[in-house]
Amino acid sequence: MALTPVEIRHMTPPRAKIGGYRTAATDRLLEEVAASFEDVWRERADLADKVESLEADLVRFRELESLLRTTLVSAEHASAQLRDQARREAELILTEARAEARQVQRHAIAEHERLEHESRKLRAQLQAALAALGGPAQTAATGTEPPAAAEGETDAAEERSWYGRPSGTTLADADAA
Repeated sequence: MALTPVEIRHMTPPRAKIGGYRTAATDRLLEEVAASFEDVWRERADLADKVESLEADLVRFRELESLLRTTLVSAEHASAQLRDQARREAELILTEARAEARQVQRHAIAEHERLEHESRKLRAQLQAALAALGGPAQTAATGTEPPAAAEGETDAAEERSWYGRPSGTTLADADAA
């Protein structure tokens, strides 16, 4: 049976008919027991309040922990998705860059071939012009002696002007030809 400090203070033990107890000493002892019990009773109540508060904190911290775990999992998932997306974008950029590099290379090769063709064409025109003119200019340009031209070709070359038109023709005549 649990007694409260107030019950202990108001309690009076029964007295025996012979000898009984010393009233003052027993009352003082009961008062000390009641005071001590009252202190323990208050401590117990304070500790019960503290336990209740700590249990509430524990529930709050567990909820917070659960939220943090969820957040961490979400962040890890988002991080993985961002890494995958970045990797895919990088691969796409590299693929596009390689395709563009191949296109630039093909264009450069085509331009190189066009320029070489044009260079050969101009060289052939120059050699033809030098051959038509005959003489030392061809030797200097080609590094070889000019071939002996037929008599008819020499006359036609002498008749041409600086612009490659036969002398005595006008610009309109040359355009028509």
